Amino acid sequence: MTRRVYVLNGPNLGRLGSREPDVYGSTSYKGLVEECTRLGEELGFEVEVRETNDEGEMIRWLHEAADGSVPVVLNPGAFTHYSYGMRDAAAQLTAPLIEVHISNPHAREEFRHTSVVAAVATGTIAGFGIGSYRLALRALADELPG
Repeated sequence: MTRRVYVLNGPNLGRLGSREPDVYGSTSYKGLVEECTRLGEELGFEVEVRETNDEGEMIRWLHEAADGSVPVVLNPGAFTHYSYGMRDAAAQLTAPLIEVHISNPHAREEFRHTSVVAAVATGTIAGFGIGSYRLALRALADELPG
């Protein structure tokens, strides 16, 4: 049985590959989608990767995941630091939520050190570039029942 997993990305992540490559690497958003989809298949997941610059849309996706008991890998982008609406939607999830970040927020500007999502996440993976997504998908494979 293939398990559906959402990989949800917040603002500016659709610009991967061109956005500050010294911070976010050279992999494009398309490359991220391909990598998550490929590894997901290997792990027995049907991975759906989404990206939005709209906080309301992210909240609707989290509601959809909660209603369907769909596990989520979430890179909230800038929403990480201030979106209590997104945090409250994430708290409603009934399946694991792994928060991911490409860079290490604690090695960056002080405003990035606080995550409003971390307290409601199953776990957080940060600082491994695109590898943070691979680690999160593998963590879900370990967390979810056979």
